[in-house]
Amino acid sequence: MIGVGALIGTTTAPGEWYASLNKPPFNPPNWLFGPVWSILYVLIAIAGWRTFLADRAGAGMKLWYGQMILNWAWSPVWFSLHLLWPAFAVILVIFVLIVAFIIERWNRDRLSASLFIPYAAWVGFASVLNFSVALLN
Repeated sequence: MIGVGALIGTTTAPGEWYASLNKPPFNPPNWLFGPVWSILYVLIAIAGWRTFLADRAGAGMKLWYGQMILNWAWSPVWFSLHLLWPAFAVILVIFVLIVAFIIERWNRDRLSASLFIPYAAWVGFASVLNFSVALLN
């Protein structure tokens, strides 16, 4: 999973197009995204593994797979296809699935749910950033 995320990240790295976009003042520096996502992917993987071991066909695992597929889809939609508003729609669904995962796992596996809290915070921030960049361009 971390390898897939790294592969997508390197093949859809920000380039001239992204550099040319108008960005809000709270846009983080590009170097921050790699370390943040590396940590988040470790947390996502641990939560996914714990959920898989508990019930590989359950609702928690379905939510985990759903958010992961959309997580991997967001970068190509944004960085390769340059589709700002569709990317915003994708990230909103990711955020909803993350929150649903936290709620679904909270009473079953508090650690897995808690591991998704920093992920929810980052994707919430990224959603605001995506929206802002889309508005400015």
